[in-house]
Amino acid sequence: MSISEDTLAIREVIENWALWRDAGDWDRFASVWHEDGWMTATWFQGPAEQFIKVSREGFERGVNILHFLGGFTCDVAGNRAISQTKMTINQRAMVDGLEVDVVCVGRFYDFLEKRNDRWAIVRRQPIYEKDRMDPVEPSRRLMLDVTVLAKFPEGYRHLAYLQSKNGFTVKGNLPGLRGQVVETLYAEGRDWLAGSTKPGTPL
Repeated sequence: MSISEDTLAIREVIENWALWRDAGDWDRFASVWHEDGWMTATWFQGPAEQFIKVSREGFERGVNILHFLGGFTCDVAGNRAISQTKMTINQRAMVDGLEVDVVCVGRFYDFLEKRNDRWAIVRRQPIYEKDRMDPVEPSRRLMLDVTVLAKFPEGYRHLAYLQSKNGFTVKGNLPGLRGQVVETLYAEGRDWLAGSTKPGTPL
């Protein structure tokens, strides 16, 4: 079965998001969003325009957050689409005087729309499935405060631990592999494909 032109165009949008954001190519990064786009992440929830601004500021300060993409699937209904893309979020930072890497595995769940013959993202909601933290120098011993760690959801608790230690305000109750929050997200995706007036209620 051949892949539709719409699916190929959507996949290009998703790949460009990761490449242009991580490279700091901010003008082109802006082109993957519609003007009313919304981004939710552990450390940010708000309009895409603001997300671009704060991402750029962090990039220029040396914040090290990178993304890698894997498998992709997409459901298209007319000028609407929902795509899911396997991804990893990689962040390097200092935690209690030790340089560490966090790798978080999950999916990008994207609400897209084709406007004026251009596909772009209306809402991005990551799904956080599991994560881990490791010292950059393997011989160093990493000791985490288990009380603090336990405050965060299982799917992104190490990422949240690192980000909170570095001054970020981390949002709780974001979608994971299972549970009511992710089921609600899936229902919002079905409604979007069926013609709902808005892409769910962003977290």
